[in-house]
Amino acid sequence: MRRKAFFQIFEITKKKQRTDQFYIRRSKKKEEEEEEENKQNIEIQSLYHAAEMQSSPNLLCCPMSLRAAKSDDMALLHSSNRLPLPEEVRRRVTRKSSSSVDVSPRICRQQSFGRDIGHAAAETYLITRLSFNLLGYLGVGYRWMTRLLALACYAMLLMPGFLQVAYLYFFSSQVRRSLVYGDQPRNRLDLYIPPTPTNDGLKPVVVFVTGGAWIIGYKAWGSLLGLQLAERDIIVACLDYRNFPQGTISDMVNDAAQGISFICNNISAFGGDPNRIYLMGQSAGAHISSCALFEQAIKESRGDSISWSVSQIKAYFGLSGGYNLFNLVEHFHNRGLYRSIFLSIMEGEESFEQFSPEVRLKNPSVRKAASLLPHNILFHGSEDNSIPAEASKTFTDALRAVEVKAELIMYKGKTHTDLFLQDPLRGGKDELFDYIVSMIHADDKDALKNDAVAPPRKRLVPELLLKLAGKVSPF
Repeated sequence: MRRKAFFQIFEITKKKQRTDQFYIRRSKKKEEEEEEENKQNIEIQSLYHAAEMQSSPNLLCCPMSLRAAKSDDMALLHSSNRLPLPEEVRRRVTRKSSSSVDVSPRICRQQSFGRDIGHAAAETYLITRLSFNLLGYLGVGYRWMTRLLALACYAMLLMPGFLQVAYLYFFSSQVRRSLVYGDQPRNRLDLYIPPTPTNDGLKPVVVFVTGGAWIIGYKAWGSLLGLQLAERDIIVACLDYRNFPQGTISDMVNDAAQGISFICNNISAFGGDPNRIYLMGQSAGAHISSCALFEQAIKESRGDSISWSVSQIKAYFGLSGGYNLFNLVEHFHNRGLYRSIFLSIMEGEESFEQFSPEVRLKNPSVRKAASLLPHNILFHGSEDNSIPAEASKTFTDALRAVEVKAELIMYKGKTHTDLFLQDPLRGGKDELFDYIVSMIHADDKDALKNDAVAPPRKRLVPELLLKLAGKVSPF
């Protein structure tokens, strides 16, 4: 019954995706027709101009009366042939070209705040409906009720900080929301642009993939990280991707890879350096981003056609991630992400190896791909109950076994959310944040000097509320 219910969810989701793709194709066709019409209009205009010059090469030197007569003759000719006047053609071409300026690279962005709200509302409705369906099939028992209650209390305690971040997210000029990077639902990203002028040179870039147990991930979850790194002259791109049941793990990995490709090919338009890109993921986002990076390395090693290169990624930062699905399925089942749900997200146990970078590294056939991987730095809290710290340790060992440069930084006493939420909301000095910034600015002496005199980060939540949130956290 439960598997049948999941198939019903997938049918609903696929139907919506087909509808979205139909409208996207229709919009593209309309744009192509308009471009073709523009070309024809320009050709007509040039022909008119040539004919006019040929029939009266000295027209510009004629008296006004002769020009008027010539204009009348041309008007009569145009009306008899039912063709637009040159002036009409010029006005029409100008109007169309002004409304569809060809920007290279072409960036699709929702300019209107109202449309942003409408898009967010539509996505919220879809996610809420699918979430309630999911909860209905899970069965809201005692364990789920207590976790939902704990999550509500956790969010309320941190609300003072969330509200300040939300205000900046919606109203700061540094945030470019909902840039479209693909044609699938939720193929959007947010850009956080440093306040310093772009004429200082191209800036380093962090591509961040948010977590959310493969079910509740959203690009806005990375807004605090994006805003704080932007203050240190680093551009941040937070990717959104399809979550379950809107998509399964292969959809999520494909979305992440497409988002990375978009940044690699277009970030220079925003002042970013396409050869100084750092990939980062947190929790489920760390798993998805590492899969996308490893899959890209395999394609590159085989000589397949690629739209971005692993060599553009200077380093990979994995925060509180899991990289071996075989070791996680029972752990998640005991914590409430039941085996049947986990298998549905990961497309069955037969797909575990494909989406377990740690396991794939042991296959001799991918050694060439492993040699292409960038420096991997993994961070984990020793008291992480959501994904055990052992997950990062074994992945680090697997990377080193195939001679990939890898480091593991363990934070004693830190939980799953301490490193990503409570510590940044606390403000002041942050060991993880400072390490990432120093790593990115390692080759930039001026940036390191600026980091040394940068003001401490602002506290967003009182210490008492942070400690209480740590006590009730369901993570």
